Amino acid sequence: MIKRSFVGLTTPSFEYSVKDSSISGPQKVAPSKTVRLIIESPFSRSVALKAGNEVKTGQRLCIGNACAVSGVTGKIASVERYVNQAGKACTAVVIEVAASEQIDDAFANACRSNPRKAAQEFLANAPGNPPMSLFDEGKGLDTVVICGADSDLDIVTQQQVLEQSTDAVQKGIAAIKKITGISNIVAVAPQSLMQKAGSIGASAKVVSNAYPAANPYWIMKDIIGKVVPAGKSWEDLGVCIMSAEAAASIGRAFDEGKAPAEKIITVVKKNGGKLLVSARIGTLFSDVFAAAGISVSGGDRIIVGGPMTGYAAYAEDQAVEAGTDAIMVQGASDITPVSDYPCINCGECARICPAKIQVNMLVRFCEAAKYQDAADLYDLHCCIECGLCSYVCVSRMPIFQYIKLAKHELARMNTAEATND
Repeated sequence: MIKRSFVGLTTPSFEYSVKDSSISGPQKVAPSKTVRLIIESPFSRSVALKAGNEVKTGQRLCIGNACAVSGVTGKIASVERYVNQAGKACTAVVIEVAASEQIDDAFANACRSNPRKAAQEFLANAPGNPPMSLFDEGKGLDTVVICGADSDLDIVTQQQVLEQSTDAVQKGIAAIKKITGISNIVAVAPQSLMQKAGSIGASAKVVSNAYPAANPYWIMKDIIGKVVPAGKSWEDLGVCIMSAEAAASIGRAFDEGKAPAEKIITVVKKNGGKLLVSARIGTLFSDVFAAAGISVSGGDRIIVGGPMTGYAAYAEDQAVEAGTDAIMVQGASDITPVSDYPCINCGECARICPAKIQVNMLVRFCEAAKYQDAADLYDLHCCIECGLCSYVCVSRMPIFQYIKLAKHELARMNTAEATND
């Protein structure tokens, strides 16, 4: 929810959505014919995965050092080049779904011999994207934060998981404690879910309903009491932050002896109405829209994620991934176009920035591709990527996208320099 002042003299305030009885679901969505799994490794014709190969539910599909776990039984239809939204070269494996299901028992066998290794090999792309650093013995983590609050507006996915899958989250926490030896588990959730958060075997903390209080950097500052230095992550401070759905995936995996594949998604319709769906990872957006009764026409926009930090999808054949918490559809008439109009130096972005960055100066360097100067002079790496600056920009500049591009390009250049050295 977005609240504006009557006279417009103060910045708008933002509140997270709260799941209530008006939001139906989760409605189960079955893939109609095919699923598409994304493996974060460049396409190569020499890989073992070929069209015609039979695949079982729960089977690892690997290319190079990257793997995906199939959520369906079927036959590989194609192995294709794929570029993700960050511009990274990946591989898409399209699987024709079979009428009957067969379960691969490799995960169950691995659990009996080495639970830590089983988690690392099979749960990297489980619903909720469990962070694999959690199972890295050399990482030095001492605290795990389970987030039952959603990080963007209009999303209720994590609230749904914490409310309806409390038992799975509790089992996930027990598995984490047993495998890693970490005993300091903190659950953060909205006030309305404090009873649920307090029943899962963790220390329960309330997260504010004011955006961006559920942002990981804000959780670190307000709840854990540690400020993450620029250019560092919470894991550098010994803290692992994961979603409630990730914890539930870990719990289900070790309880049932198979890698989970059902992803909970908040679907936001053109009229703003919301519903929850449950879909296998790899399910095409077109199948989700058909089940939700959404028709996508020319000029409409599909957004993966929330309105503040989500990104636009280019087609309905994009697939549900482990971190797809929400899919929004905007009607063509409701889209506010971005602009190449220059910054007028109104200062709205700097006033609303929770990290107190001089955004009006930062974006000038990002726009001009002066990425190192943006980092050195105007705190590029202090940005917590909340998207508030783009929302209030009078010139309708895509500030958030400029900043993300700058971080991506700077990281890529630094990696290239380190490799050459």
